[in-house]
Amino acid sequence: MSESEAQHAAILAAVRWNADGLVPAIAQDARSGQVLMLAWMNADALLATLRDGMGTYWSRSRQALWRKGETSGHIQHLVDLRLDCDGDTVLLRVIQEGPACHTGEQTCFFLGQPGERGWQHQAPPPGSILDSLQATLHSRRAADSGQSYVAQLLHGGQDRILKKVGEEATEFVIACKNHEPKPIIAEAADLLFHLMVALEEQELLIGDVLGELARREGVSGLEEKAARRPQA
Repeated sequence: MSESEAQHAAILAAVRWNADGLVPAIAQDARSGQVLMLAWMNADALLATLRDGMGTYWSRSRQALWRKGETSGHIQHLVDLRLDCDGDTVLLRVIQEGPACHTGEQTCFFLGQPGERGWQHQAPPPGSILDSLQATLHSRRAADSGQSYVAQLLHGGQDRILKKVGEEATEFVIACKNHEPKPIIAEAADLLFHLMVALEEQELLIGDVLGELARREGVSGLEEKAARRPQA
């Protein structure tokens, strides 16, 4: 048995497959932490996911392997794969291209607030505080400048926003030089907040930034910088 085969055998042996030889697999957005979907894997699907770096599952209805996005183009790029403490659930951290749900929703978990009328369609919960903040910043575009600081910045134009980013960056540097944890944390929060306002002004998402960081995960910083240098 080759080293690669031995490694794969060890990976499969650690999984507690059910009576049908399957294990539930949860896909999570590596950028936001948002839960995207739940599917099933057999041994071949797990190995294919590891080999190709794409989310691949087992269809119980078709009794066949299927790669997420093979027809829609909404593929999942694997960032990393994890096994829970009992060995009976797999977690895939992925970069999702397009919506994860076949209905066109961002995540399969878009039903909530069960009550007299049953499950109600809802916007999915934010995957992180950054997602929630992004939504708040976007909503402030139409707010009254006299009532909203974010609206003041956005209505004030790019130069005003970038000036604040520069000021907050300087204050963060000073806090770090003073070696005081609480001010460092506070100034870091201020800097991140104003950075996100600048992204909003440019109609960009913090998820795009987190996606770029996820793409670089496991890549040497020196290699990544070298790849961005213009070719002579």
